[in-house]
Amino acid sequence: MDKPRRAALIADPDEYFRLAVETILTTRLGFSVVYHATTLDEAFDHLIRQPHTWLSVFELNLPGVQGASSLTGVRDCFPGVLVAVVSTSVRRHDILMALDAGAHGYVPKNESPNELTLALKMIVDGRIYVPPSIVSTASLATEGPVLSAKPSKTSVPDDLTPRQREVLELLLKGKSNKEIARTLSLGEGTIKVHMAGLFRALGVNTRAAAAAAGAQQFHLRESGM
Repeated sequence: MDKPRRAALIADPDEYFRLAVETILTTRLGFSVVYHATTLDEAFDHLIRQPHTWLSVFELNLPGVQGASSLTGVRDCFPGVLVAVVSTSVRRHDILMALDAGAHGYVPKNESPNELTLALKMIVDGRIYVPPSIVSTASLATEGPVLSAKPSKTSVPDDLTPRQREVLELLLKGKSNKEIARTLSLGEGTIKVHMAGLFRALGVNTRAAAAAAGAQQFHLRESGM
C-alpha cells in the first residue's frame, strides 16, 4: 500500500539507536519523515494522530510493552502499518512469539547495520524477515512449548495444494487470517482449515514456525541452493 511521504515510526528508549535507524530509513530506504516514541503509549498516540505511517519499528523492551500481546494490539488497531521488531533480545522464544503476534519481521540488535538495512528493506517490500538462527531447522525443533515437538521439514513440501501455497505466500507477507480470507474471498473459518492443513504439511503448529519454514525455502531459492 502506498503511503504519502513514506512515514515511519521508531519506538525505542535509546535515542542513539533511534537516530541510527532514522538514518537508515531516510538515506537508504527512501523514507521522508521519521517519528520517534520512547514508550508504548507515545507510539499509540502517534499512530492515532498519523494514520498514514507506513512502517513502525519496535523494541520489545520499550516501556509499556508487555510481550507479544502488545504487538497484537498494534496489529489489531493499525492493520495497515508494517510492524518490525528490532530488539536486544535474541531469545528464540521472544522472536517466535513476536512473529506469532503478527510482526512482519524480527531483527536482533546485534546484527550489522547492513543486515538491519536488508531486513527492513525486505519488510518494506512486503516479505517477512526471519533471523537466520530461527530459519535453521534445529532452532525450530528445539524451541520447546511454543512449537510442535515434531521437527520442521527442511523445505516446503512439493505436495502442498495450490490453496495452501497461496495461504503460505500471504502468511509470509504478514497477513492475518482475516486479511488472508479477504484477499482470497474466503471465509475466515475456511482459512483456518487451510492453515491447519498447512501446519500439518510443514510439521509445525504455529504461524511463526510456518513463516520460518517458508522463509527458509525463500532464502534457499534466493541463494540458488
